[in-house]
Amino acid sequence: MNATSATAISHPNIAFIKYWGNRDNELRLPVNGSISMNLDGLFTRTTVSFTSAKADVLTINSDQVTGKGLERVSYILDLVRLRAGINDRAEVTSENNFPAGAGIASSAAAFAALAVAASKAAGLDLSEPELSVLARRGSGSASRSVPAGFVEWKMGEAESDSYAFSIAPANHWNLADCVAIVNAAHKKTGSTEGHAIARTSPLQNARVADASRRLEICRNAILNKDFDAFANIIEHDSDMMHSVMMTSNPPLMYWQAATVEIFHLVREWRASGLPVGYTVDAGANVHVLCLGEYKTEVEKRLREIPGVSNVLVAGVGGAARTV
Repeated sequence: MNATSATAISHPNIAFIKYWGNRDNELRLPVNGSISMNLDGLFTRTTVSFTSAKADVLTINSDQVTGKGLERVSYILDLVRLRAGINDRAEVTSENNFPAGAGIASSAAAFAALAVAASKAAGLDLSEPELSVLARRGSGSASRSVPAGFVEWKMGEAESDSYAFSIAPANHWNLADCVAIVNAAHKKTGSTEGHAIARTSPLQNARVADASRRLEICRNAILNKDFDAFANIIEHDSDMMHSVMMTSNPPLMYWQAATVEIFHLVREWRASGLPVGYTVDAGANVHVLCLGEYKTEVEKRLREIPGVSNVLVAGVGGAARTV
């Protein structure tokens, strides 16, 4: 086969009801469903070219990547090669315009873009659920970066039906995510390692048992555009996940002093009438959600907090797509 190439763009997503812990680590089948929103303006752009080279090559932000990073990408490429009936190695070039490995779902955007670009370059025409399943094999939350807007990932019964789908389009509700960067460095313990130890926390079973209740509250809050219910449930769910992390063996403590300071301030601001709520993924950076018309004010307030080095502002993003 001649060199065949495709480029895809995908957005990171922020989970409102969190994914933490797998019932199958290799297939990345989650212990509970989750709900998220794609982040417009933040993106990963990935090009996959199948060639006659001897081995897969991965370049991220102009740096060649080997070891575990390359292995994860080759794993997805192997699934694509198997499906397409080809043996060609691939050259993968990827870049993102936001910090990687810092709790802003860089792996979600990366593997969603990889799934779309690799399958297209290999001549496959996969449906959105099939692309979501493929992306999930690289990073669980990547399944949610494939569909557009507000997205739910159902845990499913098996490998083929654990995928994500849109519950509302990007233009359904004008929300903004103001991401307060308190640490842009690559975290020491990644999400994959964290998922593997989630079950060692005595709190994980209670978190999972209560998940369907939280999913319903969050889903309804989004569909009804009920900001107060939305803010309360996303904070509650985020705090639950981090409680599991902190009580795992070994414990994971991602928060920094500025992280906790933002929690207190966000709750004060909401009590005084500003529509804001916080959530934190596996990292120290805080996603402060607000109604779109308040994003300038929220960004300004966050920038004034000691320890906040930058604020990224994103609206609701679309689906992963070829360009």
